[in-house]
Amino acid sequence: MKLILTTHNLTLTQAIENHILSRIDKLEHFDRFAINARVTLDHDSTKAVNRQFKCSMRLAVPGPDLFAEDSEGDMYAAIDLVTKKIEQQIRKRQSKHKARKHTVASRTKRSRQEAEI
Repeated sequence: MKLILTTHNLTLTQAIENHILSRIDKLEHFDRFAINARVTLDHDSTKAVNRQFKCSMRLAVPGPDLFAEDSEGDMYAAIDLVTKKIEQQIRKRQSKHKARKHTVASRTKRSRQEAEI
């Protein structure tokens, strides 16, 4: 998966980059068809102390892209929460896909049973 990392008013340290890479690897485990991830980190000192750091993530997958954004007082917490939101979106998407397959299969089975009767 390709990673595009952008920062605004923030110095990117190796620790932050490693943390993001570990979270992206976790997301890649959930959805192996992900094409790329675009992460934007922002520091806004004019906002409240508990909302100064903002992280947004766009995950390009086949179909509509997944997007999440969060503001926190700690950059690592913002990254973790955004990753959690993207994980939930991936799980929801996969559950819908499985449910759709199951619904089609049950309809086919039911129509076959009705045809036999």
